Amino acid sequence: IAPARARDSGNTMFSKEFDGGALMLTGANSAAGLRSMPIRYLILDEVDGYPLSVDNEGDPVMIAEKRTSTFVQRKIFKLSTPTHRDTSRIAKDFVLGDQRYYNVPCDECGTLQPIVWSQIKWPKGAPEKAVFVCAHCGHEHAEHRKTDLMCEERGACWVPTSETSRPNLRSYHISALYSPWLTWGECAREFLNAKDDPALLQPFVNTVLGEPWEDRTGEVVDPDSLYAKREDYPLAPEQAVVLTAGIDVQNDRLELEVVGWGRSEESWHIDYQVILGDPSSFEVWDQLDEYLAKRWPHPGYKEGIRITAACIDTGGGHTQAVYNYVRPREGRRIWGIKGQAGWRAVWPRRPSKNNKGQINLYIVGVDAAKDIITARFKKSGPEATGAGATHFHKSLDQEYFDQLTAERKVIKYFKGFKRIEWQKSEKARNEALDCRVYAYAALQGLISAGINLNREVDILEERLEKLKIAESSLEEKTPRISSFTFPRRSQIAQPQRKQSRTVMNPYMQGDWR
Repeated sequence: IAPARARDSGNTMFSKEFDGGALMLTGANSAAGLRSMPIRYLILDEVDGYPLSVDNEGDPVMIAEKRTSTFVQRKIFKLSTPTHRDTSRIAKDFVLGDQRYYNVPCDECGTLQPIVWSQIKWPKGAPEKAVFVCAHCGHEHAEHRKTDLMCEERGACWVPTSETSRPNLRSYHISALYSPWLTWGECAREFLNAKDDPALLQPFVNTVLGEPWEDRTGEVVDPDSLYAKREDYPLAPEQAVVLTAGIDVQNDRLELEVVGWGRSEESWHIDYQVILGDPSSFEVWDQLDEYLAKRWPHPGYKEGIRITAACIDTGGGHTQAVYNYVRPREGRRIWGIKGQAGWRAVWPRRPSKNNKGQINLYIVGVDAAKDIITARFKKSGPEATGAGATHFHKSLDQEYFDQLTAERKVIKYFKGFKRIEWQKSEKARNEALDCRVYAYAALQGLISAGINLNREVDILEERLEKLKIAESSLEEKTPRISSFTFPRRSQIAQPQRKQSRTVMNPYMQGDWR
């Protein structure tokens, strides 16, 4: 490869020429780059992350594949971490091929088999002792045997499990269970931390097991069942260390919800308010300002706990009014957001400045947030604890839960590709769900800024423990009066007085001269 000294050296950021060929690099978001020149060997990396359409020219994968049509002996290599089963490109291509899995021989019986999650076992409470158990004889393989198990010299090999739908189409699956850099014990611990929360379990399924995520959150959630799980707890509860607010802007009012967050994103409803008035007037925003400064009694905070961050939707008919309110208050973590459907992270890596208000506008992945929130509804009620548990206060009415469950997941087709969207009926109201989504987005904004909920809980618990110790020691030092009867005046001992003696002043005597 020539030195990168001149523009025509053949060595640039996106082009590397060498004897016998050239390496061309481009992004999946550039149609011009994808169709720039004929390609014999095509490598498509992380295809599940590609957009459905690029520059209004169609599917980027198909555009790139067309570049290989001039070569008879072409090769196309696609690889990716799978995402959602219904929309995953790589999962769809995998089942079209012969579906090969890497099989390893058992040390005891010699049977070839893939290393799958169902055969990873560990003693209760000791995930670090996880082993791979043979599905045929039950022999346990410890972690240190992994490298030898995968050696081809011992018989390990790729085994096809299906007939390919097209000639010369091979498909391979490999998971992190084969990785020399990740132990089975670490996988087991990660699973235990994620198993109760879909928001944590999906990355485990996608990235560790290499399997597409099968989403069950689209199942209808009964609002009556959530209403029946309301609880009586103090506002704010001791376990909540961070409060966030989500604010939805309507034509004649502001609606907002305050949510408390604890360890592993366990949440508690704190308050729901409707501020009536025209959002184009100052009075409405003055009331919001006053409310966001409110404090709730909390045993861990002397002056009470207040809202740490808030997200306000800018996508309605009062965008400029929201911009004007947010701009001078961004330092208080009052953020302007805009919801965007489709697959994207709940909180962006960086805000957008491309808006008329010149604020830090955060594009929020509302579909991902709704997936997480609605999945956690199944873990609600007084008995629910741990990661993602959701608690609703007894003060909430039926209308709140009707709005919270007003949307359903539907599958739509966009230029031949499946796309999952959240939709509500035309007459249904969903302000409560929107407010909850925005409050969750505010939490993710705080986490992105460096706040660690678990660490904050540890600090609070340590503070509360010190307060309890101080109170108990103070009680021990203070004498207690169990029974006391005031004595009569005659019974009170009087102090004894010394008897006085009269002394004659010598100067007053007659013979003093």
